[in-house]
Amino acid sequence: MQEALTNTRKHGGPNAGASVRLVYFDDGLGLLVEDDGKGAPHELYEEGGLDGQGHGLIGMRERVGMVGGTLDAGPRPGGGFRISALLPLKPAH
Repeated sequence: MQEALTNTRKHGGPNAGASVRLVYFDDGLGLLVEDDGKGAPHELYEEGGLDGQGHGLIGMRERVGMVGGTLDAGPRPGGGFRISALLPLKPAH
């Protein structure tokens, strides 16, 4: 989720703040990053997430998908941006 915080600084504006939440479930981990910035351009999240300087949301989606997780990203109601990910936890052997 480092990329999500990087995007807050890159796209949210100079005074944007962010919160990070981790929630553990029996079979997975939930991650939520929300900021109160000005948000990101629509093409950044509607067209897959290429940010022009790196891979942005595309890279996050790929990394989360590699472990069988899911990622959702988009504007928050009332402003800002939200990224949530669900990652499965594998049972310990």
